Amino acid sequence: MPLRWTRELLDLLADCEVTPFKSSGPGGQKKNKTESSVRVVHRPSGIVRIATESRSQSANKLRALERIQETLIARARKPKPRVATKPSAASEARRLAEKTRKAAVKRLRKLTHDD
Repeated sequence: MPLRWTRELLDLLADCEVTPFKSSGPGGQKKNKTESSVRVVHRPSGIVRIATESRSQSANKLRALERIQETLIARARKPKPRVATKPSAASEARRLAEKTRKAAVKRLRKLTHDD
């Protein structure tokens, strides 16, 4: 999917601080000399995302903004409410059988043998 500037991303850019930097790692002279990597900080929320994939600073800026947008959407999403369910009859029976067995073991611990 080609990266495209949208109205939402441009509005998001107004709330962000963009800092270009030289990234490290393999890539040789081109990577070591150019400031094509981008760090974007969303000021209201403090979210920081970076992009270093492309040689193009504007493409990396777009990628970082999209990552911030995805994070903001994920934070705004509310989890589904839990639906209360009852345990099955078989699981109830297993739980009661285990409780009965443990009670019997504890009862045996209490017994004292007077000789």
